[in-house]
Amino acid sequence: MTVPSRSGVSAAALVAVLTVAAAGCAKSENDKQAGAQDTQGQQQVVQTPAGNAPSCTISKFGGTKFDLKSGTVGFSQSEKEANPFRIAETASIKSEAKKLGIGHLKATNGQSQFNKQISDVQQLIAQGAQALIIAPLNSDGWEPVLRQASAKHIPIITVDRQINAAACKDYVTFIGSNFYEQGRRAADQMVKALGGKGKVAILLGASGNNVTTDRTNGFKDEIKQKAPGIQITFQQTAEFTREKGQQVTEQLIQSNPDVGGIYAENDEMGLGAVTALKSAGKKAGQIKIVTVDGTRNAVSQIPSGWISAVIESNPRFGPLAFQTLTKFLGGEAIPDKVIITDREYDSSNARQSVSSAF
Repeated sequence: MTVPSRSGVSAAALVAVLTVAAAGCAKSENDKQAGAQDTQGQQQVVQTPAGNAPSCTISKFGGTKFDLKSGTVGFSQSEKEANPFRIAETASIKSEAKKLGIGHLKATNGQSQFNKQISDVQQLIAQGAQALIIAPLNSDGWEPVLRQASAKHIPIITVDRQINAAACKDYVTFIGSNFYEQGRRAADQMVKALGGKGKVAILLGASGNNVTTDRTNGFKDEIKQKAPGIQITFQQTAEFTREKGQQVTEQLIQSNPDVGGIYAENDEMGLGAVTALKSAGKKAGQIKIVTVDGTRNAVSQIPSGWISAVIESNPRFGPLAFQTLTKFLGGEAIPDKVIITDREYDSSNARQSVSSAF
């Protein structure tokens, strides 16, 4: 499956606004409990696919209706909750389940180990989960889970990352951002920051998932189209972590001292880059940094000039995930992709908008 292009998303005719609860705040660059306490959660805007988009119903899927207030829902988180995005995501799912009075929510965490996440979900199925909400670590390798879930007609909703499988057969729908578009928007911000020329490095996210692939392709395609004067001279994975972001940036400024910009495919890697640049004696803004996520840690670095712009990727999936599941169980048709529109932060709005970041 592919994420819709910019033109595909803009063609969406209907926009639903959902007020989202439970998100987090990060009070300092080193505060790893970001995401746990925020109650100002910004609204999540959903762009509904056009009327002829593929859709799924419970009768087409072959599932069985059940009452969420007495049923069991399993939630599988993929990564260690040291990342503000994952903290906010889990908090949102749990908060919404509590708010709606879901009978039983069983939550697991794969601790950034794919084999463990697969085992976790298999255990959720064995424990009687009647529906699954999964934040996948990888896009491939889900066949054992899909076979077991299909045998019991358990509906699966994936959030944030997609799995490479068939919608309305192996799973019901994917809910998340347009990652290719995020890459293009990040490129637009980099073009603006560099004045259309210079050398840029990319801190790649973890391999094996559609988020990294799409954010990379979107960025490169937009740079090629909009700014032929910008050269991408370095790219290396930093695994979506702050520590690796710092390490890779330390290597970068030694091997590519004339680099003018860094595109970090999430905020944590970008914050690691900031630490590396500070340690190397660089000044704020000397190397332009553009990131993706929208954590309060990263947005707060914009007014000081250490980060030029942040493209949001909203993690507050709880209300939308349960609303989608409720509609599906009620017999309504659910689109095979539910794409959210994310905002962006730069010097024009960061100071006044940082409080609504997660």
